[in-house]
Amino acid sequence: MESMKYHIITFGCQMNKADSERIAADLERKKYSKASNIKKADLIVVNMCSVRQSAVDRVYGLVPKFKKLKAKTILTGCILKQDRKKFKDKFDEIKKMPQKSCPSALIPISNGCNNFCSYCVVPNVRGKLVCRPHQEIIKEVEKAVKAGVKEIWLLGQNVNDYQSGPVNFAKLLKMVNEVPSSFSIRFMSPHPKNFSDELIEAMAKSKKVAKFLNLPLQSGDNQILKKMNRPYTAKQYQDLVKKIRQRMPEINLSTDVIVGFPGETKKQFENTAKLFKEMKFNIAYISKYSPRSGTTACQMKDNVPLPEKKRREKVLRNLLKHD
Repeated sequence: MESMKYHIITFGCQMNKADSERIAADLERKKYSKASNIKKADLIVVNMCSVRQSAVDRVYGLVPKFKKLKAKTILTGCILKQDRKKFKDKFDEIKKMPQKSCPSALIPISNGCNNFCSYCVVPNVRGKLVCRPHQEIIKEVEKAVKAGVKEIWLLGQNVNDYQSGPVNFAKLLKMVNEVPSSFSIRFMSPHPKNFSDELIEAMAKSKKVAKFLNLPLQSGDNQILKKMNRPYTAKQYQDLVKKIRQRMPEINLSTDVIVGFPGETKKQFENTAKLFKEMKFNIAYISKYSPRSGTTACQMKDNVPLPEKKRREKVLRNLLKHD
């Protein structure tokens, strides 16, 4: 008898990607095999993200396709209460993400967040910051590299908020670096507000930490950063990048930027574009602001028209190409 086949569709951050890997491993232990395409699946799992409205819209867009298939459908992931209600009759099941400890190359070190950026629903869907014990993380790294993994990703909504007893993120990085075997270490995402000299030194001295860093900027305008509840200035971000590049000249730097945040004027956007150009990012993840209920920003007037958001996005993308 042919085994049942599954297909997983993932939206959102690296945390969700790690969760999808764990779901796949669990299904394969239950004798499911991966379907070559969605039409051949007996089970479709959508691991969604309520953080951005665009991701929610894309899940809605999949529903009519599912109706044409015979597969059982399950929705899981970061789901706000109001989205859970909306999707109630659209899927066969809505499940909470199971907490597992399977060996994985994508290793969550914490869950939740205490930062409350005004545009973000993560604290609402994942709750307050909870850090995994450092001993547990090191054991998982050891298992992964023994299984032949060559790249370890340490994941958290803000990794440099990590604290387990006396072990902060810089110390955790050193501990992972000391695990015997040949592998590289990557992590995301850190917050510019508390990116310490100790962390820069830990990265620079490690032979295993990849010389790649995603450091979210979000905006290059101080007033917009304040409205976003991002507690740093454009100058502080600039100085931090300078310090990181002085210590690691070979670093590849990526960033996240939101264009069209409520109240963002053309002049304020130009401040972002100017800083964006000066920073010479290798990669940038540029998103157009979309309001999410349950966030502080949702109470602000979304007054930047969509065509203007698209124009601003294009300006930054062109700057990236020219660099």
